[in-house]
Amino acid sequence: MPQTVSDLDTLMTYFSGVMDRTHHAPNVDAIALALLGAVLWRKDADSEIQVRTYAGSPANMLWVQISRRRYALAYNHRDGCIELHERTGAGEVMHRFTNSTPVTEVRRIFEAL
Repeated sequence: MPQTVSDLDTLMTYFSGVMDRTHHAPNVDAIALALLGAVLWRKDADSEIQVRTYAGSPANMLWVQISRRRYALAYNHRDGCIELHERTGAGEVMHRFTNSTPVTEVRRIFEAL
């Protein structure tokens, strides 16, 4: 069940957990920082970020509404990347991100959403 991120402390708890788990995913540890910035920059002002929970703790999936459309960001363990999906984690993969993705590309992608 998703947890609504309604305050900075909840967001910090979620993101600290993500960053703590990057030792399993060193190819996305830096790009995760840029993606969080992009989400905060582009999310609709009247919407809230939601994060997946697993066993009562935040997990590696986040939902955000941008320009009235819902998107999911999720870590793909098999491919070692963070994916941007339409609507849900099972939705169409729109983009894949790793540390080799230029931050200017992150900006371009999120600006176009």
